[in-house]
Amino acid sequence: MRYLERLRWPEGFVCPKCSHAGEAWRMKRGLLLCPKCRAQTSVTAGTIFEGTRKPLKLWFIAVWEITGHKYGANALTVKRMLGVKSYKTAWSWLHKLRRAMVRPDRDKLSGVVEVDETYVGGEEPGGRGRYTETKAIVAIAVEIKEVGYGRARLRRIPNVRRATLESFVKDMIEMGSVVRTDAWRGYAKLGQIGYMHEVVNQSKSDDPAHVVMPGVHRVASLLKRLIIGTYHGGISKEHLDHYLDEHMFRFNRRSSRSRGLLFYRLLERAVQTARTPTHGLFMGARQVR
Repeated sequence: MRYLERLRWPEGFVCPKCSHAGEAWRMKRGLLLCPKCRAQTSVTAGTIFEGTRKPLKLWFIAVWEITGHKYGANALTVKRMLGVKSYKTAWSWLHKLRRAMVRPDRDKLSGVVEVDETYVGGEEPGGRGRYTETKAIVAIAVEIKEVGYGRARLRRIPNVRRATLESFVKDMIEMGSVVRTDAWRGYAKLGQIGYMHEVVNQSKSDDPAHVVMPGVHRVASLLKRLIIGTYHGGISKEHLDHYLDEHMFRFNRRSSRSRGLLFYRLLERAVQTARTPTHGLFMGARQVR
């Protein structure tokens, strides 16, 4: 409890009701009492841990294992690892933790940034090009460094029209950055809205796509490896955004040598992320294969 308190209130306790800052009174049931408004709260209230019936120790073990494996863990693995009887419990824990993996106020990408799309899902008979009826479309942006890659951003998008792609670029990339794309017409106006637009015409290049635009293809390849290898090709379409968050969390911290730091960062985000009711996670989930 004290460990979570330090993560949630690094500058000291702040009452969720009246915003009073100062030392809270501790009650026998583990609750904290605001000395000003007398409101009772707990360190887990309003976080993804709220309402849990399992010991926090099990949550800590789950976070430790998830951050320690290169390609994560599926619900069946977590169920066996924790010794819980319910697959639903393990599945919901994973999805709640995924919701804590990305900060909503994270910095935008900058410098030289490659942008492209990939498609997640099974084979679509007769499907060609950028248009698809059943596959999910994922836009990818990744910083290109002199050596290797920087940070990545991913988002599921409904189509590859110009307005959609420009909105993704503006949300993810700082104005004035160099944005490198292929010759798709959806990117044609980027140079007119505040970016330095570099066009790579893959169809006219002798090199394969993964050589011409290596960054986005590396991110896409790792995403598909996560889906196929860890989740055996079946993921819920409604929760795809959170699988993308997990992929970003891992990719953007791939150079970290400290497992303890990843554990700390995920728990730090977990106590700052609003509660999601378990029943809400299961509503209308369909798989994309």
